[in-house]
Amino acid sequence: MNFRPLLVALPVSLIAAAGVAWFAMPATANNPGPQLAQTQPAQPPAASTDTGPQRSFSPQKACYDRNARAIGHRAYMKARLDLTPQQMPLWNAFEKASDDASAKQKARCATLPAEMTEQPSLTDRMNRREDAMKARLEAIQAVKPSLTALYASLTPEQKEIVDSAGNRRMGRHGQRHHR
Repeated sequence: MNFRPLLVALPVSLIAAAGVAWFAMPATANNPGPQLAQTQPAQPPAASTDTGPQRSFSPQKACYDRNARAIGHRAYMKARLDLTPQQMPLWNAFEKASDDASAKQKARCATLPAEMTEQPSLTDRMNRREDAMKARLEAIQAVKPSLTALYASLTPEQKEIVDSAGNRRMGRHGQRHHR
């Protein structure tokens, strides 16, 4: 019989038992018991007139950025689709309708605040969201006829490109809103 594992396990067990016993010992005047490092409870900040750096947000910049990404996405899709000469007039009609919608969106962006340091009220946020939804609906209605005609002219492979790109974009936004 090999006693080597027992010789190794016995000291380890004794050390573990001593540690458990030390923690279980009652505290006395001579033995304060185990002292564990603990952080002090957080103190509330002292009242002051300086509120520190304010976080700011630019609805105008965010609007311009979204508009620019949409324009970039259209250019990307045009390159990916490798359109035929017969499809180009339909693409051009879609692109014109999209450019007109982007110009209206850019004009809407210019009306938004350039910087906000305080959170708007609930009703202000609701009104701003409603305005954005109305503008988006107007853009969809303006682009839909030309996009529908273009989509009907695409090959099954081109439709797969368009459909998968749309699903990826919707998936990202959908995941963010449905968490």
